[in-house]
Amino acid sequence: MQATINGLNTHYEISGSGPWITLSHSLACSSEMWKPQVEVLKKHFTVLSYDTRGHGKTAATTGPYTLEQLADDVHGLLVHLGVKKTHWMGLSMGGMIGQVLAIRHPECLDKVIIADSTGKAPPNGVAMWAERAQIARDKGMTALVEPTLGRWFTEPFHASHPQVLKEIGALIASTPVEGYASCCAAIGQIDNLEGIKKLHHNALIMVGDKDLATPVAASEAIHNSWNGSKLVVIKDAAHLSNLEQEKTYNESMIEFLID
Repeated sequence: MQATINGLNTHYEISGSGPWITLSHSLACSSEMWKPQVEVLKKHFTVLSYDTRGHGKTAATTGPYTLEQLADDVHGLLVHLGVKKTHWMGLSMGGMIGQVLAIRHPECLDKVIIADSTGKAPPNGVAMWAERAQIARDKGMTALVEPTLGRWFTEPFHASHPQVLKEIGALIASTPVEGYASCCAAIGQIDNLEGIKKLHHNALIMVGDKDLATPVAASEAIHNSWNGSKLVVIKDAAHLSNLEQEKTYNESMIEFLID
């Protein structure tokens, strides 16, 4: 389905019935990365999955973008759909967008899941993300496929799940350069930890114990800042823990949401 939100042609999908839950994907992916979770969630919830600005089937506008802009995009989508309150699950960039949405529009969120994400950029964050954006602009997204997959999954998973790697690699390669580079600019500026301290949503912070992209320490910082949050470290998972350890991830997700 498509809707014009903040002048942006936005793609989204709705499935299931029950309370709303909104899913927000990682950088260089799309709502397709949530398929294993949608199959579980739609038995209990009305599931809204959407493609972030410049990703999947949502238009790429000229950047750079900001996390505030990306959060306002999804808030606009919720208003358009008449969703007054929703649970939230975001991974990596989707977790960053969720943090900003919770800070800017706390009234629209119920329970919040932040997976494999961070609340504050490292000291070299701006330079690191600018470098990756430049690679995309100079060489195209295919140049980023292998190094990204190397960060996102452990070596054993690479060997045992070639089809998943192929599918995620295709999502990376098909991400519009402008969308990727402009979101890199947003991620490089993230600084949410002080804002998180004011939040009171019931929150679950999850992270793979072998996540190199957003290490366990980054999730611990979110957990320590988010009053009353729960932290789950998923064994033998790297960055896309929802795919690498699908069973463990889904069990923690459902236990938290329907408790």
